[in-house]
Amino acid sequence: MAPSRGPQPIPRDLHVVLNNHKGPVNVARYAKGSAKYILTGGQDRTVRLWNANLGTEIKTFAGHGYEVLSVTVAHDNAKFASSGGDRSVFVWDVATGQTIRRLSGHLGKIHAVEFNEDASVVASGSYDSTTRQSIQTLEEARDAVQTLYVGSTYLISGSVDGHVRTYDLRKGELRSDFIGNPVTAVIPTQDSTTYLATSLDNHVRLMDMATGKMLNDFTGHANESYRCRACFSYGEAGVLCGDEKGLIWAWDLLDGKVMPPNPPPKAHHKVITWTEHHPIDAGEFITCSADGTAKVWKASTDQD
Repeated sequence: MAPSRGPQPIPRDLHVVLNNHKGPVNVARYAKGSAKYILTGGQDRTVRLWNANLGTEIKTFAGHGYEVLSVTVAHDNAKFASSGGDRSVFVWDVATGQTIRRLSGHLGKIHAVEFNEDASVVASGSYDSTTRQSIQTLEEARDAVQTLYVGSTYLISGSVDGHVRTYDLRKGELRSDFIGNPVTAVIPTQDSTTYLATSLDNHVRLMDMATGKMLNDFTGHANESYRCRACFSYGEAGVLCGDEKGLIWAWDLLDGKVMPPNPPPKAHHKVITWTEHHPIDAGEFITCSADGTAKVWKASTDQD
């Protein structure tokens, strides 16, 4: 059940550490639904499947020749896609551990890959400043595309050129919001009325999707050089973001105030590259870091 008054306390108890990667971990994604599983991708060119409760590795997916920068999981958890320095998107069968398809066409490393809701379409954003989706190539960005989201009728991209671009796929229209600094993560709310934009100026902004107006601004964290993906907390009542000092920040979505403790305790030894809340569990989220680990955080019993 969603919180009735403001966000719930942020889970702060370390549950398990996932530490089999050799080098930085760039991305961590929950499986869909009840999500007992997590996929991580790292500089060691592997994607690893974990049991989130036990912290044990189930399978390693090896096939990339360069670092893995992005992972997206299909709605039925039967397949996932990954991308990175290879300039190709790899689509994997989870059960067999084999690649089903490799999608080429980009001229540079692929920072972002995302399925749509039913995994019938996969979109990719690249250092070559383009976004590719099926037979369509979107070329409006003037610098590397760092982040993507694929909705039912729209696609959002964030670029190092400081713009968030929303493509209406039915009408063939484009709206561009100028954030002003490199955009490294964009996540819309479930009702597609607003989105979070993380940028390399120590800001996470809540933006109105229809007008491009800034509705709230979340600050205090250090994020000027690396992709530090912010996300919504449970029930979209708060915002979570790791920073370059290894701290996990949390803000109330409505008033923008930092939730206690402030300043937050150190969670990783190096930059936190990715933060993702559990899809349905109010008391769990995951972070991963350049320190070579991913960590699952849970609420203590007195928080629940």
